[in-house]
Amino acid sequence: MSHRIERLGHRGDGIAAGPVFAARTLPGELVDGVVDGDRIAAPRILEPSPDRVSAPCPHYKGCGGCGLMHGSDRFVADWKASVVRAALEAQGVGFPEPSLTTSPPGSRRRATFTGRRLKSGPVVGFHARASDTVTAVPGCKVLRPELLAVVPALEALTAQMGSRKGAMRFLATMGGAGVEVEMSGGHAPDGPDRVALAGLAQVHDLARLSHEGEIIVERRPPVQTFGGLAVVPPPGAFLQATAEGETALREAVHDAVGAARHVADLFAGCGTFALPLSRAADVHAVEGDGARLAALDRGWRQESGLRRVTTETRDLFRRPLEPNEMRRFDAVVIDPPRAGAEAQMQRLAESAVARIAAVSCNPVSFARDAKILTDGGFRMTSLRIVDQFRWSSHIELAAGFARDQIAGGL
Repeated sequence: MSHRIERLGHRGDGIAAGPVFAARTLPGELVDGVVDGDRIAAPRILEPSPDRVSAPCPHYKGCGGCGLMHGSDRFVADWKASVVRAALEAQGVGFPEPSLTTSPPGSRRRATFTGRRLKSGPVVGFHARASDTVTAVPGCKVLRPELLAVVPALEALTAQMGSRKGAMRFLATMGGAGVEVEMSGGHAPDGPDRVALAGLAQVHDLARLSHEGEIIVERRPPVQTFGGLAVVPPPGAFLQATAEGETALREAVHDAVGAARHVADLFAGCGTFALPLSRAADVHAVEGDGARLAALDRGWRQESGLRRVTTETRDLFRRPLEPNEMRRFDAVVIDPPRAGAEAQMQRLAESAVARIAAVSCNPVSFARDAKILTDGGFRMTSLRIVDQFRWSSHIELAAGFARDQIAGGL
């Protein structure tokens, strides 16, 4: 039985009447295949969409990482914009025409690999779609070459630390000093392991190697730069996936904050936005992870010519910043996790803050939070979609909000 794909779901799967879900299909396509429950695991394309293209990656069929590589760049960009529009319209939130920035191929500077010990030896790569199978990806079109070059090191680490019963995960991050690797899974390193791991870091020229937050060896400080300002984040700390994406988000935040001289940066991390903003404003950075704030503070102290940056370790989900605490700020930057920050947005809506720069990696929670702000007297003045995870269904965005009485002056 054939099925006509009507639309894409938020994860990028095609949806036909029923509903029936079919991976790696496009709207308008006619497909058939065995339906298992509500899903066609291996759809056959009978009538392709004009937007269908040949995936440029040799691992596309086996790897589950790039679910939209079969769509043209124009189609993917339009679809991502439509997802953001639909989320905002569902909440009744007005918004300006969005701009879109897409990171180029081969630009991902950060990725999580999976490693398994098999009878034939270690294998490192990404999971196949909806499977525990690990697919090696030596010709990946998403990652920076420096990350692909570290795979032999990850294979050696898998052989040293992994077990046949479970998988290891490796967060590999490219920085100014080379690649650092944060391991999780496997067995806890003992004395001989630590000697071996230090040797592997030396052989494969890793800047830093850590295991579940504990630094095993640091050969060079794994420096990251935020707007030209150097920071050494703790192991596993969040970093934007591409330099191009980070730049686009930082520009959007800067434009939304405007000429504010006193800024609060909520969910500040290691200072992606706080440090560049401190060139022109006093910044109060609030974050639940004290190690990340300590890295931010060290980065600020080693630079000259910046305005004052203060830090506060605080769980903003349990204890959001209150309106009276925000009276001294002209603007607020907020970049919460995927779930958004409903309680903090409510306090912002009740505050006297004039401008807000909101960054999000989830259009649905962003739209919910934007509704809170607009109900509280804000208007969305700018909207920028940032596609850091090229060929995936993942969407990031940044928006500016201003109270109605000042919106026209921005």
